[in-house]
Amino acid sequence: MRSLPLLLVCLVGCATTKAAETKPAEASAADAKPAAKKPLFERLGGKPAIEAVVDDFLGRVSQDATINSGFAVAHVPRVRQRLIELVCVGSGGPCTYSGRDMTTAHAGQGITNAQFDTLVGHLVATLDKFKVPAAEKNELLSVLGPMRPAIVEEP
Repeated sequence: MRSLPLLLVCLVGCATTKAAETKPAEASAADAKPAAKKPLFERLGGKPAIEAVVDDFLGRVSQDATINSGFAVAHVPRVRQRLIELVCVGSGGPCTYSGRDMTTAHAGQGITNAQFDTLVGHLVATLDKFKVPAAEKNELLSVLGPMRPAIVEEP
């Protein structure tokens, strides 16, 4: 519950055919090569935007009595830094994650599926507050499902 990992996205490319090379410079927009998709990190607004999202998210979590007990004993500045690193790395940014793996970090905390879902709900509310577009929001949230077994300790 103290960490929320996120994945990076693939870049989109395109191939050029020999026929396309012979077209005049005034080719229509439909004939133009599509631009490569920027990494999620850039589409989110870079590190300052990630820091703002993490700060709002931690504020929401700290106010929720159903999930904030773990934060009572946590070193909040360190948790904040690890979350920023996770989001940065997971979204394709130039950061290094310095925390423990999710299983080790959450071992013995007794996190339930309901608590995990509540945490995700707070993240969604934060992303909505910052008007993160649906595609980027879904991309960011897509890693949560696979991380659930490493974080939740109930069957």
